[in-house]
Amino acid sequence: MVDLATQYARLKPRIDEAIQSVLAGAQFVKGPQVKVFEENLANYMGVKHVISCANGTDALQIAFMALGLEPGDEVITPSHTYVATVEVIALLRLKPVFVEVYPDTYTIDVDAVRRAITSKTKAIVPVHLYGQCAYMEPLLKLASEYGLYVIEDNAQAIGATYQFTDGRQAKGGTIGHVGTTSFFPSKNLGCYGDGGALFTNDDTLAKTIRMIANHGQEVTYVHDLVGVNSRLDSLQAAILDVKLKELDDFAARRRAVADAYDRALANIPGVHIPHRASYSTHVFHQYTLRLEGIDRDAVKNELQKLGIPSMIYYPIPVHLQKAYRHYGFAEGSLPVTEKLSKSVISLPMHTEMQPEQITYITENFISIVSSLQNL
Repeated sequence: MVDLATQYARLKPRIDEAIQSVLAGAQFVKGPQVKVFEENLANYMGVKHVISCANGTDALQIAFMALGLEPGDEVITPSHTYVATVEVIALLRLKPVFVEVYPDTYTIDVDAVRRAITSKTKAIVPVHLYGQCAYMEPLLKLASEYGLYVIEDNAQAIGATYQFTDGRQAKGGTIGHVGTTSFFPSKNLGCYGDGGALFTNDDTLAKTIRMIANHGQEVTYVHDLVGVNSRLDSLQAAILDVKLKELDDFAARRRAVADAYDRALANIPGVHIPHRASYSTHVFHQYTLRLEGIDRDAVKNELQKLGIPSMIYYPIPVHLQKAYRHYGFAEGSLPVTEKLSKSVISLPMHTEMQPEQITYITENFISIVSSLQNL
C-alpha cells in the first residue's frame, strides 16, 4: 500500500545527514531540530503556531484538554473515521455524538451537524478524510452561530488547501480553532516512528497547548495545569524537516497516480472513483473507491491472490464498535456511513508508484470486477 523503502532510498543522503546531525549533537529530546521543524511547518501551513507532540492521538487529546471541555460535554463527530478521533472524546469522559458524512466526499455532513446540536454541544470535529478537506466554510458559520469549537482532524490531509467563496485560501488544519495531525510513517508527511502536531492561530490557546504537552509546565518544575508527557523527539523532527521540503512534490506524485487510476476506472460500471470537491485540493492519502452491486470483499480477496494489496477504511463504523455502542447509535442509525463501510476499498497509493504497477493494478481490478458482475 505504501512504499517507504523506495522513498527513503530516493531521499537517503539528506535524511542520513539529518539523522547524523542529531546523533552528533546528542540532544535527543527537545533538541534544536524540533524548534526548527515547528517553525518551518508553521511557515508552510501559514499558521502562527505549530506545537509538536508524540502522535496524532495525543494531539487530539491535548486539543480537547486545552479548550477546557468538561465531562458530559457533547462533541459532534463523524462515525466514518479512524477510532482515534472518537477514542480521546470517550477517554476524557466527553460524549461523542455521531453524524453522517456526505456520500461522495465521505466528510462530515453539515446539515447533519446542525440537526445534532443540543444545549450540551461544545465542539465539532470535522475529519479531513482520505486527503481532502471537509466542507469547512458552512461548518464554521454553523459553529459561530452556536458558539462551538471546531477541532480539525487533519491526519490524512496535510498539505490540502481549502478554497473559500471569497477567494481566500487556507491549509486544512488551520481553519478551525485548532487543528491536529499525525506523522505516522504512512502519512503524507510521515516520520520513521511516531509523531504528531497541533496548529492554531490563537496565542493564548497555543501557550496552553504547549504547557499541557509538557506536563502542564511553562517553567521547569512549576506545574500550573494538569498535563501529559507528549513530545516529538529530535530524530523524528530532523527527518520530518527533510520530508517537509518534499511535501508538495509528494502531493503532486500522489495526484499523478490518482489521475492514472481515474483514467482507467472512470467508466467501469459499479465503480465510483473518488470525488474531488470544488472547495479543496486533494492530496490523496488514500485512493478510495466505492463499489455498487459488486462484492467488495470478493474483489479484495481476488486482488490479494495476484499480490495486489488493498485496504478497507473502515470496515466497522465507530458507532457500531463494541466500545462505543453504549452511546446509543444502533445499526441503521447512520445509513450512509454503514453503506460506505460495506462498499469502500482503497488501492495502493504512494509517491514511488511506477506506470507499470498502476497498469497491473488497474487491468486486474477491471478484470476481477467484470468477472464478479458476470456471475
